[in-house]
Amino acid sequence: MDTVSPYTIVFFTVVNVLAFLFMVWDKTQSRKSGAERIPEGLLFFMATMFGSIGVYLGMLLLRHKTRRWYFMIGIPMLILQNGATLWVIQRVAAGGLIY
Repeated sequence: MDTVSPYTIVFFTVVNVLAFLFMVWDKTQSRKSGAERIPEGLLFFMATMFGSIGVYLGMLLLRHKTRRWYFMIGIPMLILQNGATLWVIQRVAAGGLIY
């Protein structure tokens, strides 16, 4: 069984915590009138850059962006894409994609 690099785990954790904090910040700003918000495109970018679990947890725990169909469909799809990409990276780093 191949092991995952500790650097990969730290990177993945940091990006997801940061993405979750972006969701928390945007949720708190959404309750204030006229407050500057985080653009939805930036939230999707964070999800694309391996922060999809953090964004999804923010959606579920904070009930934030759950009315937007593109978040409800797109973020779970990005979780799958992130997982597939990490799997390919790990396989290539372990010496090849196909045995």
